[in-house]
Amino acid sequence: MSPGSTLLATAGFALGAMFVLWLVSVVRRRASIVDAWWGPGFAGIAALAFTLAPDPSARAALLLVMATLWALRLGGYLLWRNWGHGEDPRYARMRRHHGARFPLVSLFTVFALQGALQWAISLPLQVTMIWPGTAPLGLLDAIGVGVFAVGLFFETVGDLQLARFKSDPTQRGRVMDRGLWRFTRHPNYFGDCLAWWGLWIVAATTPAGPLTIFAPVLMTFLLMRVSGVPMLERGLAKSRPGYREYIERTPGFVPWFPKRASDSSRPLEDSR
Repeated sequence: MSPGSTLLATAGFALGAMFVLWLVSVVRRRASIVDAWWGPGFAGIAALAFTLAPDPSARAALLLVMATLWALRLGGYLLWRNWGHGEDPRYARMRRHHGARFPLVSLFTVFALQGALQWAISLPLQVTMIWPGTAPLGLLDAIGVGVFAVGLFFETVGDLQLARFKSDPTQRGRVMDRGLWRFTRHPNYFGDCLAWWGLWIVAATTPAGPLTIFAPVLMTFLLMRVSGVPMLERGLAKSRPGYREYIERTPGFVPWFPKRASDSSRPLEDSR
């Protein structure tokens, strides 16, 4: 299959899967089902590109494994976290705002948009499947795997620490400033960002890989400026007592030592 045909096939897969999810969301009246597909959708795109590649390389197989590990961890965690809960407050607010128009609005502003982002951000994976080059696996690949592993560690451990904290009734009303959360307010988002830079480093060893640097840049921008940190902190800083103090003493994204000793007795109902 030609490179252009492969890219069209992966785009069709990304948007087609989102369309099916949208139909389910209309029936179930729950747009937040899209969140659990965010990770697995990337793995699906990578797997399709790998399958359609005429002669997939060892590097392509490596990236497929890395992307699948990241996708299954994120998708599984979000599915577990949201199971049995109602619609995410973000989508609930949109539903109230748009009323009867929400199903059609969500098709474009939620599902189609996320499908397009999945396809664009996954281009480092796709070009590695399509144009693998001839260079054997080497030092730069090892660096990429190392960066990815650190990112996956921050994501996994940060989410587990937060889940354990929120499940402990004795911690209700307290700020989560322990473990990795003592050194960054968003270890999960930081890890997500780092994982995608690791994937890109591996892809950058192929002929077209360096051109896809916009993908990890876009993921970083989304996490730091759009749907990650700002969306979460905007409401917490206004409505939660003690959160501004937590912001003042704890790095926002890149982990570092807090400005002063954390005080876990500060009142805050953690909602992250």
